[in-house]
Amino acid sequence: MLTLASKLKRDDGVRGPRASNPASDSSRRVSVRDKLLVKEVADLEANLPCTCKVNFPDPNKLHYFQLTVTPDEGYYQGGKFLFEIEVPDAYNMVPPKVKCLTRIWHPNITETGEICLSLLREHSIDGTGWAPTRTLKDIVWGLNSLFTDLLNFDDPLNIEAAEHHLRDKEDFRNKVEDYIKRYAR
Repeated sequence: MLTLASKLKRDDGVRGPRASNPASDSSRRVSVRDKLLVKEVADLEANLPCTCKVNFPDPNKLHYFQLTVTPDEGYYQGGKFLFEIEVPDAYNMVPPKVKCLTRIWHPNITETGEICLSLLREHSIDGTGWAPTRTLKDIVWGLNSLFTDLLNFDDPLNIEAAEHHLRDKEDFRNKVEDYIKRYAR
């Protein structure tokens, strides 16, 4: 799977410890982000929650992948939720950009896919935001937890969904199930 990793090893072997032609070396230089991603993707794939699956549309571009979360408990059980994750060039100093591609009725995810998860924020008031010590595995586990223990009705991004839950929990559950049937199969 890690085509980029094998390419990195092959390129290092071809160049050896010192490159004889600096001009050709710069055209093959691998970014810090890509070197980090080779390690992080291997760790991520080895430690995925059982409710998650990752897909790399292009195995040579580890900075773009999709995550499918299939919750096995709670309001969202039975749904399949697709997220798009793009890792910027400035990674690991800045967090990945994440969007939910599946329409969902959720207090922390808007119907257009924006996500409220503190570790995706560069600057977080509560101190739980992005830090260079965080990894892709943290992002995946955080997104997975939005369907269980991080489901937060007290600090919503989708205020209408949170108020709906506060007003009528059973009707909220019915609307979530309707969204799952219509958009998350």
